[in-house]
Amino acid sequence: MPVDTPMTFTLAIVGRPNVGKSTLFNRLVGRRVALVDGQPGVTRDRREGFGRLGDLDFTVVDTAGLEESAGASLLGRMRAQTEAAIGAADVILFLIDARAGVVPADQSFADLVRKAGKPVVVVANKSEGRAQANAAYEAFALGLGEPVAISAEHDDGLADLYEAVRAVVPADKRTQAANGDELPADEAQADEMPAGAEPKGVAGNRPIRVAVVGRPNAGKSTLINRLIGTERLLTGPEAGITRDAIAVEAEWEGRRFLVYDTAGLRKRSKIAEKLEKLSAADAIEAIRFAEVVVLLTDARTSFEEQDLRIADLAEREGRALVIGLNKWDLTEGAPGAIAKRRGEADHRLPQLKGLPVVAVSGLTGVGLDRLMQAVVAIHAIWNRRLPTPALNRWLDSTLAAHPPPAVAGRRPRLNYLTQPKARPPSFVLFCTRADALPEAYRRYLINGLREYFDLPGTPIRLTLREKVNPYAGRAQARSRKASRSSA
Repeated sequence: MPVDTPMTFTLAIVGRPNVGKSTLFNRLVGRRVALVDGQPGVTRDRREGFGRLGDLDFTVVDTAGLEESAGASLLGRMRAQTEAAIGAADVILFLIDARAGVVPADQSFADLVRKAGKPVVVVANKSEGRAQANAAYEAFALGLGEPVAISAEHDDGLADLYEAVRAVVPADKRTQAANGDELPADEAQADEMPAGAEPKGVAGNRPIRVAVVGRPNAGKSTLINRLIGTERLLTGPEAGITRDAIAVEAEWEGRRFLVYDTAGLRKRSKIAEKLEKLSAADAIEAIRFAEVVVLLTDARTSFEEQDLRIADLAEREGRALVIGLNKWDLTEGAPGAIAKRRGEADHRLPQLKGLPVVAVSGLTGVGLDRLMQAVVAIHAIWNRRLPTPALNRWLDSTLAAHPPPAVAGRRPRLNYLTQPKARPPSFVLFCTRADALPEAYRRYLINGLREYFDLPGTPIRLTLREKVNPYAGRAQARSRKASRSSA
């Protein structure tokens, strides 16, 4: 029986732009997870991870830089996200830049933090030298207590930060790793998921990991907000709002999901800025760690080349795929439109024939249940294991109906088929002359497996393995023996 999960607290990192919040977030979760760049304003959404500081375990939240702005603007919506993180936190780390000292914006936002009524630790980041450490004491003027001088980039001062955080965390919120033991965790999750993104829970109750991807302004964040029933992710008419891959927990009909919102993926030739390259790399990593990829496209247009490239990437990474036709509420919904798009998907993505194509509207919620049903169904197919006897009965009937072509006067012998693993369904075919089996016949076998065993829309891996000749060693031994005798 798993032990009870100890109570934890939530720690929010706040401050004005470019004071090193994301660098400290990465340091606390133990890995470079949040995007970090020299320009201010990189972080826009709230990003959560599981952090550790000494014997304290907690949920740590990275936030957008606090800036004065109108509520309806993008900066205003970013500030609202940060204020929501402050409201949900148990402890607030208020960061300032020790090199710059306290500036008027720090004073203004210190008032905002003070009004929240939460325990606050003032952190003077970028305190790499004595001069910066001395400058940190300007933070006393904020009226939030004694500042802690650290350098998140150089891993300095974290022992002092630990003491300061431990002093303000209520005793019943502390989590201690007794006798050096780690918190209980699902080993499979630890192996497969990026640091800072593990879902809560124990083995046997793992959520399905879903990455929502697509071109910029496809409505990914709006769709996820509709799914979880709250404005958790930053949305708006501007393209390219999302930068980090943000993981949020969701539940649908009793099933748990960890859903990743990702930055829009454009053609590589159109990406020039370093920050967009980092965002694209983060989105691609989310695909690699997902189990199901939802490719969100615009229902008002046909599949574009970039949509197909993203789908092909998901297939090459071995992820199950669902295509969502978003903004369906903006179309006329002509009869047969869905069937036409499914036919187009089968034609242009033959390696994923039969993949689910679902009409949905993230704005109104129309089709959301069908989309989640498709995610659960394709996940089950992706995990399917087939019995070896059934596979070989199928192989015998397939060979009888359409044997492989002869090459150089000899026909490859296909002896035995088995499935060593799922996720995605992967098969090994034992045969002779594996290099002589035409690629077209290999595709014929894959399509046959997909159709006969009802494996639509999931990648299928087929590996050819030559059967070892048991007499090969004997013949070589006889040859060596004859050579020695003649000598």
